Amino acid sequence: MKAIVVTDQAAGRAGMTLVERPEPQGARLASLSGANYGDVIVQVHASGFTWDELSWPSTWIDRLGRDRTPSIPGHELAGVVTALSYGTRGLSVGQRVFGLTDWTRDGTLAEYVAVEARNLAPLPGDVDFTVGASVAMPGLTAWQGLFVHGRLRVGQSILVHGAAGVVGSMVTQLAREAGAYVIATGRAAGRQTALDFGAKEFIDLDNDALEDVGGVDLVFDVLGGDIGKRSAGVIRAGGTLVTIAGPTEARPADGLTVDFVVVPDRAQLSEVVQRVRDGRLRANIGNVAALDDAVAAFNPTERVKGKTIVRVRP
Repeated sequence: MKAIVVTDQAAGRAGMTLVERPEPQGARLASLSGANYGDVIVQVHASGFTWDELSWPSTWIDRLGRDRTPSIPGHELAGVVTALSYGTRGLSVGQRVFGLTDWTRDGTLAEYVAVEARNLAPLPGDVDFTVGASVAMPGLTAWQGLFVHGRLRVGQSILVHGAAGVVGSMVTQLAREAGAYVIATGRAAGRQTALDFGAKEFIDLDNDALEDVGGVDLVFDVLGGDIGKRSAGVIRAGGTLVTIAGPTEARPADGLTVDFVVVPDRAQLSEVVQRVRDGRLRANIGNVAALDDAVAAFNPTERVKGKTIVRVRP
């Protein structure tokens, strides 16, 4: 099968190459010998790639700390189940699915991938594979940050950093639907995009004073650094700072800071895709490339607004 692989951590995305790799063996999945309990094989139709995943240790080593290169990156997918392992529940051969793969195993920038069935959810026939792959990671990240860790409630106010971006646009839409008042931040060029996704106000981080926002109930931070630290000061007493930008010492007064990493969840994926079907949630796709062009797509000569998706099968 065709797949994108990486072998040189120092090279970053420039070290991605398109090669031929062995397909996952469906026959072995069907027996106890050599199978991972609960795995399925998926024929990948569309795949996503997170911009910084080549800096993750899990891209280069397995759970026991052993080198696993050449490794296949990409952990977001939509496709069709082609084989089931012993113990698989909830999915069937021929079913359309979408979701995430394990961080320490070969990923989805390939024609086939082996993945734990529990990491996948059914993809309805009226949702395109490209859309399914594009909402898996951002949708779960937004859902977990808002409702699991942030415990957002109707009537609350939320400050969303990077609201025109891939994750921020999902956060904005889900928060708005939940009845929150959304204040977006970003660079001036992202103002209209953030407002179009449902923000009520926009703060230009280059020209406006973040501290003028006032007291909000929740901050969803995707930026970290100085912006993340300053964000704690605009949260009302007892509020929450949720971040995916890594550990931080910033704390709101009498409140909580939660740094989290997204985890697969079938029920939450189903909630996300139902909103896509209903028109309550829009994907933020900036570019769609074929697998043969994926290396160039992930090394663009100019900035792409929105998520890049690889359409593995035409």
